[in-house]
Amino acid sequence: MGSGLLPLNLLTIVMIVVISFLPSGVVQIVLGTPFVLFFPGYALMAALFPKREGMGGIERVALSCGISIAVVPLLGLLLYYTPWGISQESVLGSVASFIFITSIIAWFRWKRVSSSERFNIEFQVRMQGWGGGVWDRALSIISGVAILGAFGTLVYIIAVPKVGESFSEFYVLGLEGKAGDYPTELVVGEAGRVIVGIINNEHKTVSYRVEVRIDGVKNNEIEPVTLEHDGKWEEEVSFVPEQVGDNQKVEFLLYKDGEVQPDSELLRLWIDVTE
Repeated sequence: MGSGLLPLNLLTIVMIVVISFLPSGVVQIVLGTPFVLFFPGYALMAALFPKREGMGGIERVALSCGISIAVVPLLGLLLYYTPWGISQESVLGSVASFIFITSIIAWFRWKRVSSSERFNIEFQVRMQGWGGGVWDRALSIISGVAILGAFGTLVYIIAVPKVGESFSEFYVLGLEGKAGDYPTELVVGEAGRVIVGIINNEHKTVSYRVEVRIDGVKNNEIEPVTLEHDGKWEEEVSFVPEQVGDNQKVEFLLYKDGEVQPDSELLRLWIDVTE
């Protein structure tokens, strides 16, 4: 294939194999970035403009990145409405298929152009922008640096994603595992039982402690539970009222990392206690 399409397609095959079989990490990001942000646009550019058309290598690289940024989200949108959905496998398959199909079209169009008018990537890279004056050379250098800088910024953003909001989920469920059927009427000395759950979304390991109070008086305490990020703890917790009275307030307080003040998550139940 002309215009550098043969090595591009070979690299596409290699990247698919590597990305599919290597565990997720920096290697996948480094290989996947040009696969998503450059290859589709370059193949489409080659199909649309098989001639030189006064467009050099730097201009093609810049437009290829821009077109890729426009094409890949559209492919993702189409995948969303298909039975395959959006996954690593479906994205790899759709982007690779787009590259292969547009490369075949580009090759047929390139073959129909006379050899003197064909775009040749080797010729353009060596000659474009260096036969003019000082300003032309300076513009070519600035354009190349800008493209490399934008590409490096995108790689950094993907490799080091912004940490999302940090918080802890804290909830109380009935014994059936639903947000209802809580104990509301108890006898003095009878244990009320609920399910208490914690989910760590703090992006770090956190030690939690749960305290149960009835009308402000400590009634039960759960020993510290240590959870890693995305960790979940769920267990049955009981409380035993010791006095008769209506509308007694049962509070569940969550403490993090030995803090004296409870977390903002404060859960309450109301119970009537008889003799």
